[in-house]
Amino acid sequence: ERSMPKMFESSGVDEDVGRLMDSDDQERERGITILAKNAAVSYKGYKINCVDTPGHADFGGEVERIMKMVDGVLLVVDSVEGPKPQTRFVLRKAIEQGHAVVVVINKCDRPSARPEWVVDQTFDLFVELGATDEQCDFRVVYTSALKGVSGHEFDELEEGMGPLLDAVIDHVPAPKVTPEILEEPLQVLIANIDYDDFKGKMGIGRITQGSIKAGSQAVLARPDVEPKKPSKIGEVFVYDAIGRTPVEEASAGEIVVVTGFPDVQIGDTLTDPADPRPLKPIDVEEPTVRMTFGVNKSPFAGKEGKLLTSRVIRDRLMKELDRNVALRVEETDNADTYEVSGRGQLHLSVLVENMRREGFELFIGPPSVIVKDIDGQKCEPFEKVEISVPDEYSGACIDLLNRRKGEMQSMNTVDTSDGKAMSTIEYIIPTRALIGIRNLMLTATRGEVVMDTVFDSYRPFAGDLERKEQGSLLAFETGTASPFGIIGAQDRGKMLVDPKTDVYKDQIIGVHQRAGDLAVNICKTKQLTNMRSAGKDKDDGVVPKLDFSLDSCIEYIGEDELVEVTPESVRMLKNPEISRKRKKN
Repeated sequence: ERSMPKMFESSGVDEDVGRLMDSDDQERERGITILAKNAAVSYKGYKINCVDTPGHADFGGEVERIMKMVDGVLLVVDSVEGPKPQTRFVLRKAIEQGHAVVVVINKCDRPSARPEWVVDQTFDLFVELGATDEQCDFRVVYTSALKGVSGHEFDELEEGMGPLLDAVIDHVPAPKVTPEILEEPLQVLIANIDYDDFKGKMGIGRITQGSIKAGSQAVLARPDVEPKKPSKIGEVFVYDAIGRTPVEEASAGEIVVVTGFPDVQIGDTLTDPADPRPLKPIDVEEPTVRMTFGVNKSPFAGKEGKLLTSRVIRDRLMKELDRNVALRVEETDNADTYEVSGRGQLHLSVLVENMRREGFELFIGPPSVIVKDIDGQKCEPFEKVEISVPDEYSGACIDLLNRRKGEMQSMNTVDTSDGKAMSTIEYIIPTRALIGIRNLMLTATRGEVVMDTVFDSYRPFAGDLERKEQGSLLAFETGTASPFGIIGAQDRGKMLVDPKTDVYKDQIIGVHQRAGDLAVNICKTKQLTNMRSAGKDKDDGVVPKLDFSLDSCIEYIGEDELVEVTPESVRMLKNPEISRKRKKN
């Protein structure tokens, strides 16, 4: 992300572009790329269209749908850590499309940088993923985006990103555009969707053949489906540095933004109505994790949010399907609940957080994996996990993963610049075993673990996992938490609420120190008398609460629990429907 502003500086753009690509609020807060975005760089008479993609496998749908828009990729690898699990996913997609690859060894200013080892590891990854001989002969560029330097040799770095842009021009092939291709009927495969308050829905794609003109007629089509009614092309834009520029005409090889088609969808082909030639839609891998989204029915429902009904929740989920190609939404037997499937827990958590910020109130069910029947055998998704942790905590991490049906693949230790030994451990583990493990890892390593995961494959069902070691503390009654009540409940476990917080019956207000759930009364107050105590104020005995984020709450809840999400609060509670069924039985 830091390299993009430096590339624009090298191409003569003087504006302060900041974090151009990671412009979404959640991207800035989480420090990751979630949505694919476009920009363009002009350098030495060449125009280079750039598309930034997420590295995290949970957002792999963003990677898959833009691979047909590009001719090559810049594979950014850390100069110390080398290829990560997410690197494998992105690189596999690029190799499958036959793209040229320029390997960028970044953060070369780090004292413990080991570029030769990183290049060897990257080459081994290319071979492992079945790259061709031409792809294995990749160009390497060394950079430090933080300092704004780059070069073709590790010890010969120069100011600016000129060597990186030179490598793109030399190694990545330009679009193959001939007079015959320009004469062919128009084909634009829509790979992304954008929205403007004034222009409406806009389709983004690359022109495969022919040319597109503003004001001309075009039609949206898919293979084996009757083409839609022809429409007039509104405006045509091309990317120019950090913005868009309207043009009258664009030809094959260019990435364009087109208006005038309010029902455009990702995977559609914009083509000539006289001779429609739809392209094959984008193939996206199937989701592996699902959660339920439902109407908030808690006692506090409607106090903080404005979007509450099942109809508005359904409309919002269907709107998300327009651009989130890896998402699936299905209706359930309950009219107030929808089943939403995605690539991983993080993929779905980002959607929940976006809806929360838009004013929705929701009940979120616990995540569960999607099990398949393959050749008559029950199979579940497995993931490859890579953990980097100080050597002194490696035993605790190994114990956690072994107890959750994990299989160790490799382990090695590296000495860092400050003299500490860091262990890198690789495991293959069931996806369902990873749900809730991140908090346990952070606790066991005092917050020093770095964990990366990527989907590996479907394998035979690994069997039952051990149950949660700790239960939950539940609110005994509806009311306001008092310091006196919380102090009395602290001996039972760690609290999740502060004094003077409103709670309701069966809300999860703490983590029990033992297995099983326990209802505690944190709303009770001290009986007042006419005798004044000379002791300290009882508020002084309240231990600070545990801060659970939305992600932490989704990881924490069990099968009979829910997360209540509102614009201002995130609460956990026992599922009222399951509780009622148990009482009847």
